[in-house]
Amino acid sequence: MDQPSHLRSLQALELALRTGSLKGAASKLAITPAAVGQRVKALEDYLGFDLVVRGRSGLQPTLELSGALPHLHAAFRELSLAADQLELQQRQQIRIAAASDIVDLWLAPRLFAFQAKHPNVELEINGEGDLPRRMRAADCEIFFGPVGDARSQDDRLGELLFHDHVLPVTSPENERRVAALGGSARLEGFPLLHVDFYRNDPQAPKWPEWLMSQGLTRTAPERGIRFQRITPAMDAVIANAGFAMCGIALLREVIEAARLSLPFPMSAGRRTSHAFQVRFCAESLHRPQLRHFRQWLLAEGAETRRWLEPHAG
Repeated sequence: MDQPSHLRSLQALELALRTGSLKGAASKLAITPAAVGQRVKALEDYLGFDLVVRGRSGLQPTLELSGALPHLHAAFRELSLAADQLELQQRQQIRIAAASDIVDLWLAPRLFAFQAKHPNVELEINGEGDLPRRMRAADCEIFFGPVGDARSQDDRLGELLFHDHVLPVTSPENERRVAALGGSARLEGFPLLHVDFYRNDPQAPKWPEWLMSQGLTRTAPERGIRFQRITPAMDAVIANAGFAMCGIALLREVIEAARLSLPFPMSAGRRTSHAFQVRFCAESLHRPQLRHFRQWLLAEGAETRRWLEPHAG
């Protein structure tokens, strides 16, 4: 018997008997019940005897098949295990969940360095990327939240990447204009933008309290455009739309490119109590690419901390 040519028929036969019906086998194979029946019939025609009969509880093996059936079931169990093992060995995929601001401003600009070292690793971030779409949990989650606070369903704590440092940021043009004005009321007339990304952090300063702490005055500092996200707020600031109270940990690239300015000393800012953290799925960390990614991500977090230290004072 030329076994490979009948593998699909044997698969259909095994599934039909395991599920008890052609319909059950068809569901697992994503074909029609008629197609399953045709595959089983082709095998019966080749052998010259029936392999299945209908019983009260569904399809049953004939006497001719009953002796071989345990071996058939065992063979497909082994094939399934082999397929799982090969997928485990070849899987070079990482699924990442993170807030869009973290991805756009911090993670994405750095990923080219990781991918240069690991060109065979495919990344999917928030459901977008090169991986086939499957219903599977993320391998890791990058988030901003209280340190030591487990918010995942399995109570996993996050590993620290870095805290943030919040203070006013503006465009280079607006920085020059304010510096020329001078005085305690020098922000009067300039729009104040509010970034809600930090609203739950008890240490992140808000405009009214920050102005008071710096001895500055400004009419109705609680008013102004509110932004849920950092990225559009920074786009507005770069377009000379005003001053924003914002953390700088995610803004290194635009600050060093002189697209954003820090018009006040770093000592005027405040370190957040919340932090950017990463949480890995425990089941994923046995995969080498996840261990490499974790090591790389924690190193990038440490580098951001080093960059912030002299700035934050």
